[in-house]
Amino acid sequence: MGCYNSVVIEATPDKVWGVLKDFYDLSWSKNVISKVDIIGDKSSEEIGARRILNDAFHETLLSLDNKARKFTYSIDDGPSVVSKDNVEGYIGEVTVFPISENNTSFVLWSSHWKSAKENGVADFCNPIYHAILQDLKNYFS
Repeated sequence: MGCYNSVVIEATPDKVWGVLKDFYDLSWSKNVISKVDIIGDKSSEEIGARRILNDAFHETLLSLDNKARKFTYSIDDGPSVVSKDNVEGYIGEVTVFPISENNTSFVLWSSHWKSAKENGVADFCNPIYHAILQDLKNYFS
């Protein structure tokens, strides 16, 4: 069970990672994310940082690796099929890979979960991740 979305970005991996690693700043995804509420006093790159996206998705930063250009997060609660009552163990992972041929970036946004009472988690999440990645691509265009 999981989601898989990717995009090629015409920018260096360090530039793309510089934008993505800030767990609290999704201002570059104006078509998908309209509001980010910061919960608690942890910094945006500190394990345990928490946010609420669009008054709906409650997420926690689980890991951040600057060398590997990767972070993981959990969805702790959310609307419908990703709610805590439906999904157990939802983990998302975002990784920026270098494309050495032309110094651009391949961004992979994937997720998996232990179990779900209802089907449709991937059908719900994949279009959101696709749209976020398109916003990221447009941000660097």
